[in-house]
Amino acid sequence: MDRRTFCAGFSALTLTGATGALTAGSALAQSGEAWPRRPVKFIVPFAPGAGADIGARLAADVLTRKWGQAVIVENRPGGDSLIAIRAVVGENDDHQFLFSPAGNFTPHPWRHEKLGYVRERDLLPIARFSNTVLSVSVSNSLGVTTLKEFVEVARKRPKELNAVVVPGITEFVWDGFTKATGVDITKVPFTNLVQGAGEMATGRIHVTMSSLAIQQPVLQGGGARLLAVTSRERVSMVKDTPTAREAGVPSLEVEGLVGLFGPRSVSAELRKRIGDDVKAIAADPAIAEKLVASGQVPNPGGADEFSEAIIAQEKQLAEIAKLVGLARKD
Repeated sequence: MDRRTFCAGFSALTLTGATGALTAGSALAQSGEAWPRRPVKFIVPFAPGAGADIGARLAADVLTRKWGQAVIVENRPGGDSLIAIRAVVGENDDHQFLFSPAGNFTPHPWRHEKLGYVRERDLLPIARFSNTVLSVSVSNSLGVTTLKEFVEVARKRPKELNAVVVPGITEFVWDGFTKATGVDITKVPFTNLVQGAGEMATGRIHVTMSSLAIQQPVLQGGGARLLAVTSRERVSMVKDTPTAREAGVPSLEVEGLVGLFGPRSVSAELRKRIGDDVKAIAADPAIAEKLVASGQVPNPGGADEFSEAIIAQEKQLAEIAKLVGLARKD
């Protein structure tokens, strides 16, 4: 998919789900356990319109029809995702779940002293749904065409360049990258990250590391160049763009894992049953088309697969923390 098609698809995105995602004879209906007994809630730690919010609404639309109970998406942004997480953990209700990128909370032990939850105990992975496409773009004013060229320019111009970086795991990985490569780049905070990325067109911002969707307007306008995606594999929507590892900068590699989490009150059997339904939605081609239009790629996986990916991400962050000299606070 070229950038023009991507942008058009993103603008035209609708939140209607695909009826073919799941069959009427669901495992939940066949089970002797009466679940859901009342409306189900997916809590999202972002404002409406974010990639994870769109994914949650696509899933909720299909699951409402399948389960025979309303699946409600509730947005609780702010507090570095602690507001949303504590809502789920505090209720400990098997009808209330967190729909979120794992990277919203994997850095928490190095950022907060009192979390109020233990990830392994209180946030149980249920299903992996998608990957947010994270990427690195630079202002055309720099005149670089590859990620390695950008690193070389940054080394020659310490403290002169600046960056817009999404808080959370993206910023964590960015800090590891700057330490590993020996570059000194000032991070500029923006409340509106799309606006911040857009400043690459003026040359006031030199580099952005964020979701591809955030960068897309300035890329479409020709004010910036996409250098790399951060995933382990290339993504079809920008298939000619190398991964950070392929571009020779493996320290920028990170996966934007998005999925469903439940509190400890959710039984292993129920996790499996819900997970199977969520995986089926993510695997539906009609749902995949909508995910791609929102800057994501489908990545269906069960609880075990999702858990393994999260553990690997936590290990990666521990290595970065050691590199940059950051101690755990929890």
